[in-house]
Amino acid sequence: MDAPGYVPAHDLLAGRTAVITAAAGAGIGGATARRFLEEGARIVIGDAHARRTKESVAALADEFGADRVDGMACDVTESAQIEALFELAERRHGHLDIVVNNAGLGGTAELTEMTDEQWDKVIDVTLNGTFRSTRAALRRMRAADRGGVIVNNASVLGWRAQAGQAHYAAAKAGVMALTRCAAVEAAPHGIRINAVSPSLAMHPHLAKVTSPELLEELTSREAFGRYAQPWEIANVIVFLACGYSSYMTGETVSVSSQHA
Repeated sequence: MDAPGYVPAHDLLAGRTAVITAAAGAGIGGATARRFLEEGARIVIGDAHARRTKESVAALADEFGADRVDGMACDVTESAQIEALFELAERRHGHLDIVVNNAGLGGTAELTEMTDEQWDKVIDVTLNGTFRSTRAALRRMRAADRGGVIVNNASVLGWRAQAGQAHYAAAKAGVMALTRCAAVEAAPHGIRINAVSPSLAMHPHLAKVTSPELLEELTSREAFGRYAQPWEIANVIVFLACGYSSYMTGETVSVSSQHA
């Protein structure tokens, strides 16, 4: 089954200011940045790749207006860089409404062959990075006393098993648990925290780090017989970020047609 037509925008995020991590490039973060702009938001993107961040900001600013797009290099393993990203958003737009924690790192290694360094790197970017960003966002949102929304990017591997993915699956399961616990703490302040859990969303980086055989196997498990387009995941992030999900917090939404 082919992907459906691109969904038109409905101004669901008009006037909102959003920070999106790992948002330079052609993956879920980049698709989310574009969808947020189409829905009327102002965005500040961060990414560990400085050149790619600069290029993405320039391209989006040219299309949507320089007053609505900014960004900077941001390594989520460094708290100071996360703080600088949020400071940029507040300096440019006065407040912070939405944070999308998209940064994550994968890899494939059998557990008996996995090194401490491989394990630590995936956990530090994917789980600890989400923790650092959520902590910083909550501190700022609580101080501003105007509510807010945080959306974390998890994975179906937080629920399901796949050989060679122990570090990534553990990190994503941790993101889900972090989302639930943080949501309980944030609720009295009018702040909602949810997560998306994609199965297979195709983008150039995934194609580079995954064998064609594994991609074919994973695609065969999807009920539609195809992988998701990154913008299909971004659509659900828009839903969680906008008022249509106003009574949802602490939830992880599976964005998947995987049946096995």
